[in-house]
Amino acid sequence: MKADRFRPVLCLQYLLLGFDLFINSFADFFRDPVVTELILYIIQDVCIIFSIIIIFLMFFNTYIFRAGLVGILFSRFKLAIGVSLFYLACSISLHIWILHLRWEDPHKYIWTKGLLILYVIQRSGAVFYYYLYKRTALKVVDPRYYENSEWLQREIASR
Repeated sequence: MKADRFRPVLCLQYLLLGFDLFINSFADFFRDPVVTELILYIIQDVCIIFSIIIIFLMFFNTYIFRAGLVGILFSRFKLAIGVSLFYLACSISLHIWILHLRWEDPHKYIWTKGLLILYVIQRSGAVFYYYLYKRTALKVVDPRYYENSEWLQREIASR
């Protein structure tokens, strides 16, 4: 199995992560009109969903998944899955809240304590999401997940 096979998928995943980082960094500069910010947030949330779907599709292609050993995959990648879903939920919540407060007057300073807390949680979660997602994307392309090996036999025996 060649690693070149996964290069386009990895490039797509990095592109989605880069776009997410761009939106997190510069979305506040696109406040006027608010519809632009709304469109950027929708695109960001769709990109996060696509990123999660791509990781699950890569899981589905592994030998481990096809052999019915989903528990091994889940135990190895549960933190990355959990952080991805948490980050998606925080991002959607933050986007809804920000747009709700800014819709009438995008230049008015409206930062409630709750919004600030959610903002900090979402941005902090983004750091963990980027790290764990990239690590997961690189680990899933490991050839040992795509063939029967001694490592897999030891994992099955230990369960």
